[in-house]
Amino acid sequence: MRIRSLGVIDDAVVELSPGFTAVTGETGAGKTMVVTSLGLLLGGRADPALVRIGAKSAVVEGRISVPPGAAAVTRAEDAGAEVDDGVLLVSRTVSAEGRSRAHLGGRSVPVGLLAELADDLVAVHGQTDQQGLLKLSRQRQALDRYAGDAVALPLARYATVYRRVRSLTGELDTLTTRARERAQEADLLRFGLDEVAAVSPRAGEDVELAAEAERLGHAEALASAATAGHATLVGNPEDPEGIDAATLVAGAHRALEAVRSHDPALADLADRISEIGILVGDVAGELAGYAGDLDADPLRLAAVEERRAALGLLARKYGGPEQDVASVLVWAAQGAARLLELDGDDDRIGELTAERDVLRVELAGLAGALTAARQEAAARFAAAVTAELASLAMPHARVHVDLRQTDDPDGVEVGGRTVAYGPAGTDEVELLLAPHPGAPARPIAKGASGGELSRVMLAVEVVFAGTDPVPTYLFDEVDAGVGGKAAVEIGRRLARLAKSAQVVVVTHLPQVAAFADRQLLVEKTSDGSVTRSGVKVLEGEERVRELSRMLAGQEDSQTARAHAEELLATARADA
Repeated sequence: MRIRSLGVIDDAVVELSPGFTAVTGETGAGKTMVVTSLGLLLGGRADPALVRIGAKSAVVEGRISVPPGAAAVTRAEDAGAEVDDGVLLVSRTVSAEGRSRAHLGGRSVPVGLLAELADDLVAVHGQTDQQGLLKLSRQRQALDRYAGDAVALPLARYATVYRRVRSLTGELDTLTTRARERAQEADLLRFGLDEVAAVSPRAGEDVELAAEAERLGHAEALASAATAGHATLVGNPEDPEGIDAATLVAGAHRALEAVRSHDPALADLADRISEIGILVGDVAGELAGYAGDLDADPLRLAAVEERRAALGLLARKYGGPEQDVASVLVWAAQGAARLLELDGDDDRIGELTAERDVLRVELAGLAGALTAARQEAAARFAAAVTAELASLAMPHARVHVDLRQTDDPDGVEVGGRTVAYGPAGTDEVELLLAPHPGAPARPIAKGASGGELSRVMLAVEVVFAGTDPVPTYLFDEVDAGVGGKAAVEIGRRLARLAKSAQVVVVTHLPQVAAFADRQLLVEKTSDGSVTRSGVKVLEGEERVRELSRMLAGQEDSQTARAHAEELLATARADA
């Protein structure tokens, strides 16, 4: 890795060994920045506060060797990245303003893609992971991970069925707890639909009746106007001396007709006057018919107004903002559909209950299969972790995995008991530790000291390395609280793990660092105003001096140097 402008690190190259690399240095020198850098390359959260003061951005670049055919290679190539002879180039840039960019194999990619690749490439473990292992849910996850497909396959099906059961239960709760509200809603809908059915409105009926009411309300005026218009056009039989339009038009036509042969233009005008005469006659006939058909019946007018009042009442109650018959009919259609839905709730409740009961039986069977698989894996897991603890200076410690269920009358039946169930089954999983013979097995959260917890965590991870390996393991001060012989055994065990994987350890313990194939020193310098840290590979005399400092705080102490050389000799003898 190359790190630039990240925290106290100005510009440093971190050369990691293919085997075991130990990262050491004084407190505050910036060892954590090495871990942070790797975290950024693996898609970790970008914090602009990490950018070195005065710099525009922090940049971390890394070269990762990936085995051919690995899932990470396929995923990277699908994203357009180039994998050159098994090497994948990764970079991450974090600006002081908080923007973050990621590049993979020469191609800009989402940061989330780096996180996806990390799952197959690197396992990172720190002190927070130790604290996480104290949670029962994390202990169950650890056991499930160790069990592999024996648990993963039934757990996937269980999770699907569980989500459906939860959904059905929620829907049933809604239907039953709101039964009174839904009954009131159904009653209101029935009342409204009955009102609409009693009136039985037709589409557009309100518009038609409004026009008819207007006509009936002014029948006399309309009849008088039609009669007067008729008389003006064709004359009044009771007034033979009166002059009407038809007579005048006919006279004009006769006058032009007498001389039309002398001028074609006048002939055209004569024809047009003839057409006027015909039109006058047609209009006069229609006026006569209109006046004759006009009904001035007050009873009909009263019936129309009564019908309009009934429609208006419906429109005000059910016609929405428009308050018309069309909106009433729309409401009635929607109300009828909703009423069918509400009336079908009882049937729906029965259907949902039946489906839930069938799924709960399946859920119980899957939960039983999960419990059986976990019980089988728990014995192997406990034995494997116990064996690892023996190699970590805890030869008499015993780890047990406690599987238990909690009785719950609303749960599912497993093994003849009705027990509580959750998204991961019915089992509560807890790691118990008996640190020495005769000691009762107690939960690791209560029965393990800080140093013991560190070794239990390391033992668990080593067991995982044998069942679900990744190419690289990063341990950030997981040896906290450990010293003496236990620290030597941790170093020895990490060295063995490094024979099959790359191991990077940030440590304060010289006993651990001595077993590393390569030791990196994060060193801080200051000119009084600017503090910088660099990373250097320690060889020979420099490594002895650093181990002496770690042992006694004095690089030149002869006693510390002798002890440092003895540690290195012990590590070389074990290699």
